[in-house]
Amino acid sequence: MNSGNQFVETLKKVGYPKAAQLNGEDFDWLFETVEDKSFLEWFCGNMNEQHVLAEKELQAFDALLKSGKPILEEAALDEVLKTCKTFDSKSSSMEEGELQKLEEEFQALQKIKNLKIHRRNKLQMMASTNSHMSLKLNDKAEEAAKILKERQGIFSAINAKINNELHSLTEGVKKLTFFFTFSDSEQGLGPHPVFLSQLALDKYLCQEEKSTAALTSYTKKQFFQGISELVESSNEENFQLVDISKPLICDENNEVCKERLEMARLQMAYICAQHQLIQRKAKDLSINSAVQWAENNLQSLKNKTFGKEHLEARISSLNSDISKIKKQLTQINNEILPSLVKENAQLLNMPVVKGDFDLQIARQDYYTSRQDQVCNQLLKQKASFELLQLAYEIELRKHRDIHRQLENIIQDLKQSSKALEQRLEMMSDPLITQRAVPRNTIDSRDDASHRLYQLLEGENQKQQLFRTHEGIEQVAQKLKQDVTSVQDQLAVSSQEQFLFLSKLDSDLDALCDSLYCGGNKILLSNQELTEQLYQLEVNLNKLNQLIMDLLADVKAKRKVLETNTLHQMERKLYVYFFKDEDYLKDIVEKLEHQSQAQTVGLED
Repeated sequence: MNSGNQFVETLKKVGYPKAAQLNGEDFDWLFETVEDKSFLEWFCGNMNEQHVLAEKELQAFDALLKSGKPILEEAALDEVLKTCKTFDSKSSSMEEGELQKLEEEFQALQKIKNLKIHRRNKLQMMASTNSHMSLKLNDKAEEAAKILKERQGIFSAINAKINNELHSLTEGVKKLTFFFTFSDSEQGLGPHPVFLSQLALDKYLCQEEKSTAALTSYTKKQFFQGISELVESSNEENFQLVDISKPLICDENNEVCKERLEMARLQMAYICAQHQLIQRKAKDLSINSAVQWAENNLQSLKNKTFGKEHLEARISSLNSDISKIKKQLTQINNEILPSLVKENAQLLNMPVVKGDFDLQIARQDYYTSRQDQVCNQLLKQKASFELLQLAYEIELRKHRDIHRQLENIIQDLKQSSKALEQRLEMMSDPLITQRAVPRNTIDSRDDASHRLYQLLEGENQKQQLFRTHEGIEQVAQKLKQDVTSVQDQLAVSSQEQFLFLSKLDSDLDALCDSLYCGGNKILLSNQELTEQLYQLEVNLNKLNQLIMDLLADVKAKRKVLETNTLHQMERKLYVYFFKDEDYLKDIVEKLEHQSQAQTVGLED
């Protein structure tokens, strides 16, 4: 029973008129501490109807209070109670003997009653434990039967699965053996070869020999004997500009020397022709200029009359000019004109040299194109041979790996067969199979159970004197619980990962939308962000300008304060106003007293 309900029940026993309207749960908070609970126990155990005053007693007490008579309290009441106790002790001393005897009999009967109650409770406990054990055993038996059925079903399913896998394995081995085995090609029996090493390369080699023979015949046709000398004959050394000033010494039977002599003759003829042409043109120009000069002078002589002295001076100046011009002409004829004519003559063989070099370039291009064709064909043959060799090497490596794996499988099968034989021998031991009385502990010779126990325990192995089957069950159940917890954790982590990936995909989509803005081209800058950054930069510039203005204002005010004492006094008053108002009041009062004193002095 709750504390509040017990309290309400006690109030009902005492006879509280409104106890039926109270709820015990509303009074639970009053009896939470140990002291409150002890008070509740005392109250519920000692209070009864005798401790409740009747209405008449209450009315009499109220009348006593209204009458104004003194009421005994505390010390006076204790003294009166002591006198009453002495009087009562005399009258009750005679009854103490009888009461003592009755108490002894009551205690003896109480002890007998307690003993019988204890025995009854003990028997009830034993009966309840027995019934509980029987129910527990029944539940365990049902659970064991269910587990047995489940295990039998699981073992049958595993057995069927193993049989199916063994059947599929045998079928696969048969197919594999049929796939890899082949008979002679002459008989025409068996499957086709599946490996490259099983194929005959006669056709391939015959085809390659034919292509090699065709390539050699093509090279003999295209690259005949002496083609290299023909290509290299028209080099730069054989076609240089002919210098006439230097003598040419070469063999007349050589074609190159003949060509060079012919070019030299052409240059000499060109030089002579050009020299004669220039001389003719110069004479024609001189005659034309003399005639024109004479005509001009005759007209001027007809129009004007000159003296003899003037004509002689004019003739002397003209003779000096003529001598200078002749010197210039001789210099041009002897120095400048021959060099220029020689240079122009040397340029005559440029088209011939260019044509020969063009022919040489065309020959070299043709030669290189045919060389490229031959090289490409040779590279193809080499690539095919290397590819075939690489395929053979890869197949050999795969065969070695398969051989190694098959050897490992054979060794594993041998070891597993040996372990199976040992396990069958151990299971055929009569000590394990035939047990008259089932034992809970594991036999020391039962290696399988011990290995299973070690496998289930793992690294957390404990030193135990005996190992029991119940311990194996407990460890297996613990392992099962760990597996389920790990699976739950994996499910939770996979769900969290899925949520994280979905969130990441949404963020990526948002990022792509913000970068591409619905188009196909990426936008490296956001328009809104650039505008905000521009506005921020403008605000920063304004802030910097305000700070600079503020610093300049502060510097100006500091200079003013350093020079003006009145401003210094004003600043001090402002500082006192904001930091120490009492001190400011004292200063103001002093100043007022001083001003009043000054005004009084002035009035006097």
